[in-house]
Amino acid sequence: MYLIVGLGNPEPEYSNTRHNMGFDTINKIATKYDIQVNKSNFKGLYGIGNIEGEKVILLKPQTYMNLSGESLICFKNFYKLDNSNIIVIYDDIDISVEEVRIRKKGTAGTHNGMKSVVGSLNSENFARIRVGVGKPNDNVSLMDYLLNPISKDDRIKLEAGINKASEALVEILKNGIDKAMNKFN
Repeated sequence: MYLIVGLGNPEPEYSNTRHNMGFDTINKIATKYDIQVNKSNFKGLYGIGNIEGEKVILLKPQTYMNLSGESLICFKNFYKLDNSNIIVIYDDIDISVEEVRIRKKGTAGTHNGMKSVVGSLNSENFARIRVGVGKPNDNVSLMDYLLNPISKDDRIKLEAGINKASEALVEILKNGIDKAMNKFN
């Protein structure tokens, strides 16, 4: 069983923001594989299903981005999952829009949601799919860039990254993370 965690913020005003690329990718995957992400437990919304023959839990923590690890660790402990069966999907400003990067492990960098995940797991050894959102212009603060609603034009570009992230997840589940990294990085 795999725990697939998309990072984001739960309130409706954040639903169309760059900081919710993890949630958006979970939504895309859930729709494609007909997994209802509508159960509530352990500070998260989740659904259980199958993707390409692998049993998965799709999780959207409801703790807000900066406390995402609180929900993830509850699921990990309850289902007795190893870190090798956890994949976290989140936005990354250091990656261009429409691009994704897959890693087996690594630091949280400046991403507060990932800092919470790494802290809760007490480890950097878990897979992650980073969805590129690009950097803001000099006249826009990082917070405004990540948390303000996205224009229709930007949304179209970001959808390409969401689609790639969902394809990358399927590739990891079907063929392993090394092949997925070779294909998508």
